[in-house]
Order: sequence, then C-alpha cells, then structure tokens
Amino acid sequence: MRDNRYLQGMSVMSKVLLGLALTGTVVVGVGESARAVGPAPVAVEPVPVTAEADLAHHGHVSLWERRLGVWLVSENHGPSHVSQATVRLAFSEPLAGGQELPPSCLWGSDRVVVCRTGELRAAGAAGELALDLRTAGSPDEVTVDIGTVWSDGSTDRNPKNDRHRVLVLATGDPYVF
Repeated sequence: MRDNRYLQGMSVMSKVLLGLALTGTVVVGVGESARAVGPAPVAVEPVPVTAEADLAHHGHVSLWERRLGVWLVSENHGPSHVSQATVRLAFSEPLAGGQELPPSCLWGSDRVVVCRTGELRAAGAAGELALDLRTAGSPDEVTVDIGTVWSDGSTDRNPKNDRHRVLVLATGDPYVF
C-alpha cells in the first residue's frame, strides 16, 4: 500500500512539476510569440516640409459703360520661390461672351476668369495682368472677388493679402485693392 501511495504521490508531484514546466514553457512561448507576431521595425522617412510663400495680389478695377478693366500685380513676399500660381477673378455680373483673354488666362464660366501668374520669386513681383472686359448687361455695380487658387503646393500663412473683395461702381473710377 505504501508503494501505491508513494507512486500516487510521485504521480501527483510529477503532474505538478510537469504543469509548472508546461506553464513556464507556455509563458515563455507566449512572450516569444508576442515578439514574433508584433510589428516589424519600420524605417521612419522624414516628412517633406512644404515651401512657404506669402503671395499677394494688388491692383485696381474700374467699371464704365459696360466695360470692366482689371489691372493686377502678383507678388511673393517669400521666403520660398513659387514656380507658378493661379489667381481667380470672380465677377458678380456675367461678362459678354466671345471675348479674348490674354494667353495666361482661361474662362472658368461667364463670371470667372482664371490666370497664371508666372514664376513668383521670393521678394519679387510678377508681370502685370491687364484685362479689358465687357459686361453682358449695364450694371450699376460689380463685385469682384480676387484670390489665389493654387500656389505650386506652397503654404501661405498670411492669406489675407491674396484674397480681396472689391465693390466697383459704374463711375469709371479705379477701385484699389
């Protein structure tokens, strides 16, 4: 009987030791497994910094006898150069069809003209843009919205000087922006 109890005791002890050994293996296995399954190290690429440019549009608009004149100069106060930018001129009144625009401009609609500025070097001005347009009717006033719509991917932290809204009365006077 004693031999049986001894064997049973050994059997229980073996089971406990075997259980402890398996638990250790499982814990080590889980730890090893977690490391093996976890994300592989990733090389971090530097994030490209966008250029910063401060675009500005200034000029004047006049309205007289169904004619609308726009004179615009685009500038870049820097610090980075801009190889090309686009300025949008939106009019509150429709413009007459069949008008030719300068080669750097396109019609967006009967109320919108979009123009390339050309290269804008930091602390430099681009050439002037002059538009002589006819209105579709005889308005007493026209509102003109001027603004940059594309700037070669650069960031402009001072957008106030490249966005203007000008109310132009049909007096022939230049309304400056």
